[in-house]
Amino acid sequence: MTDLTELKAAARKAAFARRKAARNAEADAQAVANLLSVLMPHKGKPMAGYMPIRTEVDPLPAMAALQAFGPVGVPVIEGEGLPLTFKSWTPEAEMVDGPFGAKIPAKGALIIPQIVIVPLVAFTKTGERLGYGGGFYDRTLEGLRARGPVQAIGYAYAAQEADSLPMEQTDQPLDLIVTDQGVLTL
Repeated sequence: MTDLTELKAAARKAAFARRKAARNAEADAQAVANLLSVLMPHKGKPMAGYMPIRTEVDPLPAMAALQAFGPVGVPVIEGEGLPLTFKSWTPEAEMVDGPFGAKIPAKGALIIPQIVIVPLVAFTKTGERLGYGGGFYDRTLEGLRARGPVQAIGYAYAAQEADSLPMEQTDQPLDLIVTDQGVLTL
């Protein structure tokens, strides 16, 4: 195991504990309100959220509100080492099990989002992010940004903030971060 791998593993372990401790109904409601305040000016643009797993903060209420104005997708893992694709989602969509325990739409058109809500394990005030380690969002954001403007919105509990994170050259930064305690514009 490399030093960077060990550092990332330790950062993930600490962040998972903070995330689990931060999760409660009041924090969830405030996080959704803050997310909606950021997303509403972009209503109608294609956007992507995610199906929450484990103790992730839940973006589904905001996604449901926005899908009335334009396409909303959720990520689909196509394979190891590949970028994510995004399938169209609605609250009524038939969902099936996908990799890593996340649900994916059984049917749905592929969309190319201009706004991507990114789940986080940890983040810093400078927009660095730590995910689960597969590199899916890094590859995806790099590819989307090569095509045109894309806003990457990290979504987490404020307790998931870290002073610093071990980063690699391929790690894609966030454009802003939304938490239960506010919005951090980078």
